[in-house]
Amino acid sequence: MKRTAQESGREGRIVNVSSEGHRFTYREGIRFEKLNDQSGYGNFVAYGQSKLANILHANELARHLKEEEGVEILTANSLHPGAINTNLFRQEGFVNAIVGFLGKFVFRNVQQGAATTCYVALHPQVKGKTGLYFNDSNIAQPSPHAVDTELARKLWDFSLDLINRLSQNS
Repeated sequence: MKRTAQESGREGRIVNVSSEGHRFTYREGIRFEKLNDQSGYGNFVAYGQSKLANILHANELARHLKEEEGVEILTANSLHPGAINTNLFRQEGFVNAIVGFLGKFVFRNVQQGAATTCYVALHPQVKGKTGLYFNDSNIAQPSPHAVDTELARKLWDFSLDLINRLSQNS
């Protein structure tokens, strides 16, 4: 992507789709020491943790790209697409039934849900903006965990360590 952006002279945009669900995570944000701990697992907070990780990754990637010489042409941002009528709650029988029924009236359809993603990926007003969180095609304020630079750095390092360990074992 770097080479393509540099050769074409066109900005490359990395867009991580997250969720406002990132606000509902574990107290410490990311449970690095308990990622596979079934005893403390909760569906909704685990979902929140994964969405928080999406934002932290975009923020840390934006920081890394800013530090690299000649990579000013790449940006990384995250977003909340809105509440979309999908089958996200398919494993939660009763909740799924309620969401399925009310979703037709309250939630966005797939095309409406794609609007913020398309805006962040393509709109000229987003040119050069990086390390930001968007909601309803506007810059928005994420949770305190989501703007924690130490937590973002720790997730980045943790992920690299996992990749390195797994690649050595294969």
